[in-house]
Amino acid sequence: MPHLFSPLTLRDLTLRNRIVMSPMCMYTANNDGRATDWHLAHYMTRAIGGAGLLITEATAVEPRGRISQHDLGLWDDAQIEPLARMVRLIHAEGAAIGTQLAHAGRKAWSSNKGRGPETPVSPTPLPFAEGWCTPLELAPAEIDRIVANWQTAAVRAGRADFDVIEIHAAHGYLNHQFLSPLSNHRTDDYGGPLVNRMRFLLRVTEAVRQVWPPSKPLFVRVSATDWARGGLTPDDIVVVARTLKEHGVDLIDCSSGGTLPVRPPKVGPGYQVPFAHQIRREAGMATAAVGLITTPELADEIVRNDRADLVALGRKLLRHPYWPLEAARTLGHEIDWPRQYQHARLP
Repeated sequence: MPHLFSPLTLRDLTLRNRIVMSPMCMYTANNDGRATDWHLAHYMTRAIGGAGLLITEATAVEPRGRISQHDLGLWDDAQIEPLARMVRLIHAEGAAIGTQLAHAGRKAWSSNKGRGPETPVSPTPLPFAEGWCTPLELAPAEIDRIVANWQTAAVRAGRADFDVIEIHAAHGYLNHQFLSPLSNHRTDDYGGPLVNRMRFLLRVTEAVRQVWPPSKPLFVRVSATDWARGGLTPDDIVVVARTLKEHGVDLIDCSSGGTLPVRPPKVGPGYQVPFAHQIRREAGMATAAVGLITTPELADEIVRNDRADLVALGRKLLRHPYWPLEAARTLGHEIDWPRQYQHARLP
């Protein structure tokens, strides 16, 4: 059996293979943050297509934390059932599904450069880039309230029967803004050395883990580097990952960038895999690799050589939702096709 199609067990959850649909914003939710029929079709198609785990787009823990006004949310009980319906149907197809809980911080209302119905917030009143809205600096009481919002969103995720929660701490959003010295210039207990800058993320993690069932895994997505001088480095994130492991995190989903509007110096197939490999090796915990992984051969090699435990695909699964079915054939392995599609299966 190709390693890509071997099962993986995290706590009491066993994934049927190592293929993950990476969270990708669809900007299609209703203004009230509720999922639509379009979301149901979108995620169901990838479950039918054979992915082991689907992770929803960034799902805001409070209205002002949305990346756009059309992001999913879990700040209100009315948002639970549209997601729960989707979870039930995806489970019926044999896939697992997670929700990525998020707060955009200073990058809220991104298409309007932070100018939305509410002023964005951040650890420090620094705009993301020239022309962007200057965020409000979070006072300690506001930090407490946002941590509480993360916890209540996690409770709602449990009521929707999600299998995984992923805490979004990457791509320049609020958790990442606290972590990075480029966006966090605070001088209180949340700023300065890394041990202080990770305090907000640790509080969020503790709050979520407290209400998330012990049988279910908890992921954190990180940006392993800021791609900028003076910013976060992979060595920093190894320290963060070790600490998160002590606080009940089961897997680190390894991406990069987003604190500043800068691009990686070189981009190519699997260019972020070394981050997943280093964190896996040095922090001693499971990782997911993401970033221009498009071929079955590369995806299988990553798992086979213990460079990551899961392989996350984004745009490839947008273009080709049945990629896992064909990847198995390419790797000389047969997997179950949906009963309704058997007549399309090649001999």
